[in-house]
Amino acid sequence: MTLQVDLTHHFPDFTLRAVFEASCGLTAICGPSGAGKTTLINALAGLIEPDDGRIEINQRVLFSKIDKIHVPTEKRRVGYIFQDARLFPHLTVRQNLTVGSWFRHQPIDSHQLAHAIEILGLSHLLARRPATLSGGEKQRVAIGRVMLSEPDFILADEPLSSLDLARKLEIIPYFERLRDETRIPILYVSHQHEEIQRLATKTLTLNGGQLVP
Repeated sequence: MTLQVDLTHHFPDFTLRAVFEASCGLTAICGPSGAGKTTLINALAGLIEPDDGRIEINQRVLFSKIDKIHVPTEKRRVGYIFQDARLFPHLTVRQNLTVGSWFRHQPIDSHQLAHAIEILGLSHLLARRPATLSGGEKQRVAIGRVMLSEPDFILADEPLSSLDLARKLEIIPYFERLRDETRIPILYVSHQHEEIQRLATKTLTLNGGQLVP
């Protein structure tokens, strides 16, 4: 899978301009606050429509200003991991993991489910609800939910920022496995150099809305 990005979006105080490609592995997006990092991944997710440009994944066009294409988020086949896990509180861990299959109207692949449960260490949590989970456990469920949604690419917006150091160290190995086993592009926003050094196969730096060397 290759994600190709060429987009421009104007704000009153700066213009976001990003041109890059991301293939399998983890592309870290770093830069100071207000540089445009979250705006960039929200545009890739379809939550923001850029003013100009083109976004495609493996030659499937998600956005094209010229061709007047703006594929809605739910049809982009994108997995989004937020700062907070955003699990459904009334569902069990197992139900949260498989919720993507409900929206696709397709049965969950039992082998993929078993694999996700194994690599994320969730077998003892399946019957529990989010209110009974730690922050690290919730993020592991969120990672599993994204894996099982069969996305073409994954976006992660500072997914460890709400966790203390011990929980961060607990979750990082799961992102390493996600990077190494999914074989799809992962775009990962972070301010933490330690996370980037450990996880990134490629790094993009934004400053004032512009990609810098």
